[in-house]
Amino acid sequence: MKIVVIGGSGLIGSKTVERLRNKGHDVVAASPNTGVNTITGEGLAAALAGAQVMIDLSNSSSFDERAAVEFFETSNKNLLAAEKAAGVQHHVALSVVGTERLSGSGYFRGKAAQENLIQNGGVPYTIVHSTQFFEFTKAIADTGTAGQTIHVPTAYFQPISADNVADAMTDVALAAPANGIVEIAGPEKLRMSELVARYLKATNDPRGVVGDPHALYYGYEIGDETLVPGTNARIAATCFEDWMTARTQQPKGAAT
Repeated sequence: MKIVVIGGSGLIGSKTVERLRNKGHDVVAASPNTGVNTITGEGLAAALAGAQVMIDLSNSSSFDERAAVEFFETSNKNLLAAEKAAGVQHHVALSVVGTERLSGSGYFRGKAAQENLIQNGGVPYTIVHSTQFFEFTKAIADTGTAGQTIHVPTAYFQPISADNVADAMTDVALAAPANGIVEIAGPEKLRMSELVARYLKATNDPRGVVGDPHALYYGYEIGDETLVPGTNARIAATCFEDWMTARTQQPKGAAT
């Protein structure tokens, strides 16, 4: 089966491409670097010709509302038009657990616009809502750093490893369209401040963590249920300690 992965060279994209190829599928890893641009439409028709499935793992490079909304709307309008012309049978997109609860964030208004276009786009689809990745724990810490202190939200979340996300995206792409949302999450429901503290300890980072219920998560105040999946979420197996162990055992210079 021919499968096109938009954003196929990124963190999740490269892992998903590898998994699908290992299963014997004809996979196109599409990105601007390979001549496929979802904003201009360049290369889309050629990439999608003969494809049965398209997986969209692209993302806005900006959290600014105007930029994010413009990216997601333009990209998805171009993708859906090209998919219809090519006869693609399944549109798979990666989004975020809690998107519908994060309407105060300009970036998530962009994600909501993306999902609305997909749901009304006329191509059978599955939207995968994922929780935050373990791989972004340091970035969360860095955004709240002032000197040697990090202010981190105390809200709960249920982080997942990038490998587990790629496993889920692979499974969803090879299944029938759900024409709805599938949630995926890691096995542990943790306070964000707790996970950041564990990460800093494991990486010998001397910064101190202050759990603050009013600390902002990428510019937005979150509550205990904002980033937590529902009861029917697909729960991955990799916990934080297992992820850290695998990370420290990787060859020097390997992607984490």
